[in-house]
Amino acid sequence: MDTAWQKFKNNIPLRRFVVFLIIVAFLYEMRAMMNTILLTFIFTYVIVHLIHLVQRYVPKMPTGAIVVVTYLIILALLYFFITVYMPMLVGQISKMVKSVMAFYESDESSRLLSYATHYISKNEIITQAKHAMTFAFHTATSIGTLTITTFMSLILSFFYTIELKKMREFTSLFVKSGYLKWLFEDIRYFGKKFTNTFGVVLEAQFFIAICNTALTMIGLAIMKMPQIVALGLMVFILSLVPVAGVIISLIPLSIVGYSVGGIRYVIYIFVMIMIIHAIEAYVLNPKFMASKTELPIFYTFLVLLVAEHFWGTWGLIVGVPIFTFLLDVLNIKSTKKDKKAKAK
Repeated sequence: MDTAWQKFKNNIPLRRFVVFLIIVAFLYEMRAMMNTILLTFIFTYVIVHLIHLVQRYVPKMPTGAIVVVTYLIILALLYFFITVYMPMLVGQISKMVKSVMAFYESDESSRLLSYATHYISKNEIITQAKHAMTFAFHTATSIGTLTITTFMSLILSFFYTIELKKMREFTSLFVKSGYLKWLFEDIRYFGKKFTNTFGVVLEAQFFIAICNTALTMIGLAIMKMPQIVALGLMVFILSLVPVAGVIISLIPLSIVGYSVGGIRYVIYIFVMIMIIHAIEAYVLNPKFMASKTELPIFYTFLVLLVAEHFWGTWGLIVGVPIFTFLLDVLNIKSTKKDKKAKAK
């Protein structure tokens, strides 16, 4: 028995395969908390790299000071969003509702409704109205849940980064443990691999978000829309969600556009967002992802399509990192960071 166990521990490929299956099973059981896990990982990764960037130029800058200043900036941005952007959005929505009510009370709406009911049955209208109400309820619930999840992820990432050195020292104790040392070594191995691949894709998505924001702000400036800076900030944040973020930004932009120029501006914004979405999906996303991950554009785009089908929006975020991670683990293709480490 001891000999078989020792052979298993010495057989690194088999051992890592078993550990990989354990990690997959664990994540599957924790799938209800996957939003919190991924958001905490993203926030922590960004803050840790910001700490390294600042300390590269200011070596004596304390880690705690960098973390506190960063989170104060985040809180300031949230305050700006709640106090400046949200009232503006609520005002635009109220104007739109009043316009819809005025249209509904007009004679033109009566003729339009009678024309519609001539071709559409009453039951069909009621069914569609129920679906719309259900969708609106689920959307509102999802937004509330996502807000709480984001808040919890920010707290967890703050406590991790504020004690970064202590966290690393404590985590290293697991690798130095006795009986399960091999298990924690393999978990650290997979963790480093995934961090490298995810970081590469995160950098690519950051550049894509900058391009989307620049294109959108140029279009809004041409249309002479108000609050371009606030709208640009919203578009940048939503653009960090690959592909879907640009489409989500269509809703608040259309509301603001309707209050400025009516239905004509809504059509302009719809056409602009669809063009930017096409540029992101078919040009920026495959090109940036391919250049950062060194994958062919065809494979990158194919992975995005398959991952979105199975995992939805999160599939667009983690699809390419997971695919690159599997290539690296299977020794099919290493990441740029691993190549540089081997070269050194």
